[in-house]
Amino acid sequence: MLSKYKDSIVYQIYPRSFCDSDGDGVGDIRGIISKLDYISSLGVDVIWLSPVYKSPNDDNGYDISDYKDIQPEFGTMADFDELLAEAKRREIKIIMDLVINHTSDEHEWFRRAKAGEEKYKNYYIIKKGKNGKLPNNWGNFFAECPWEPFGDPANEEYYLHLFSKKQPDLNWYNPEVYDEIADIMRFWLERGVAGFRCDVINVIFKESFADGEKHLALTGKEHYLSTEGCHKILQSLRRDVMDKYEAFTVGETVMVDIQKAKDLTDIERGELDMVFAFEHMECDQIGVKWFKTRFKPKKLMKILTKWQTGLDWNTCYLENHDQPRSVGRFVDSGEHREAGAKMLLGLLFALRGTTYIYQGQEIGMTNGAFESLDEIMDIESHNVDKMARTLGIINPFRWHLIKRTSRDNARTPMQWSAEDGAGFTKGAPWLKINPNYKTVNVEKEESTEDGILSFFRRLTKLKKSSDILRDGSFTEVYAGKNVYAFSRELNGKKLIAVCSFSKKEVKSPIDTSGDIILSNYEKRSAVGKLRPYEFLLIGDSREK
Repeated sequence: MLSKYKDSIVYQIYPRSFCDSDGDGVGDIRGIISKLDYISSLGVDVIWLSPVYKSPNDDNGYDISDYKDIQPEFGTMADFDELLAEAKRREIKIIMDLVINHTSDEHEWFRRAKAGEEKYKNYYIIKKGKNGKLPNNWGNFFAECPWEPFGDPANEEYYLHLFSKKQPDLNWYNPEVYDEIADIMRFWLERGVAGFRCDVINVIFKESFADGEKHLALTGKEHYLSTEGCHKILQSLRRDVMDKYEAFTVGETVMVDIQKAKDLTDIERGELDMVFAFEHMECDQIGVKWFKTRFKPKKLMKILTKWQTGLDWNTCYLENHDQPRSVGRFVDSGEHREAGAKMLLGLLFALRGTTYIYQGQEIGMTNGAFESLDEIMDIESHNVDKMARTLGIINPFRWHLIKRTSRDNARTPMQWSAEDGAGFTKGAPWLKINPNYKTVNVEKEESTEDGILSFFRRLTKLKKSSDILRDGSFTEVYAGKNVYAFSRELNGKKLIAVCSFSKKEVKSPIDTSGDIILSNYEKRSAVGKLRPYEFLLIGDSREK
């Protein structure tokens, strides 16, 4: 179904933080419905909805206790059906998050397994320990031990959880698990969902449970990353479910290289339509994401070119619910926040691939302004703090790591206005609102003719009208210390995108004297110069 969706612009909503309609401090479905006209005005075609299923919220909805019900604080199934209908009326499709590596430990299947029902015990990965030792030496994505005691301690049984201990991994060796998941997918597709973003999809099948090679993080990953069993499951789900509904899938894939991404998206193999790869999001880290290094634009450029030329079709993104905000990470969040935010948006829309935007990115929202761990809700952040403490890392350094990298940075409530609660809620927000909402908000951007939001709308309009931006080839033109330039070409016509990552004026390494199709500055720059974080799209004037 890639051909139907490759031209789409996708907008990710994190429901808990988007818009609260009832004043309880938590975003909800009716809040999303109230903002559909705004979303439509952005020029997006698809909403990717982070989980709204029933959940105890150990991991903010990625621990599902009922796949066929709506989390009560988000609303009801009737609210969800109304959301689908109202989105359809505006020609917006909705894809849901599909979390099928694990369930919540409060899911009925796991409860019945704990109660001793053998059928449901076989729904999960439960292994015997060895003389008081764990089943193997594997690591865990959330800085925990991945094995938790199951049932009577005398039995030395443990269940596997690659994420939180409240997220037991499903046993995909069991055909009944496959049938259950296929049924869940049909349930939502029948309601009118257009497809799924598949959470950590390339780790669902564990090829073996032997000890793994020792690593700083994720020991044992060679036993479950992109296994042949995973490919077979995805092929079957495509054949048995997705193709019957002409549905769309984009997979969140862990530690994939270009060849693995090609395998997962190969049309002949029939698995996923697109994948989220993370190499470019690792350009400012050392080893694991918590250890950040100074951002060097040239490293990001190198990775972007590698994937643009290596994979026929990319997912183009710089933010999501698991990543720090791009403003403050890749560009300055101070004096040049507006120019930098526009430049990054220009970069995204000019790349070859489907553009994915995360809520608030269209107004240049920045990382949360947390002052202590007490203000952080993210379970991963708290687990990392515990682990770092056991390693003897002192608190100021632990907090420095978490403040910069915590997933809660992107989860702060959407900033709609300068009124109390940022227009997000009339109650106490579930997570601290960034104090800069007084100056960074949608209402202000709507009244600013040449602001970030206006620039975003110009980009969506241009992307939809330009054959070159939609289908043209990609060629790197220049990648230096602070300037990145590439061309998009189709049928002899060419556009050149120029992106400055410098917060100072720099000399342009390429000729910028052609027709300016789009710029993030109102007036043309001096000949041979690029202003702070300048973005230029140069080419055939017929592409305006």
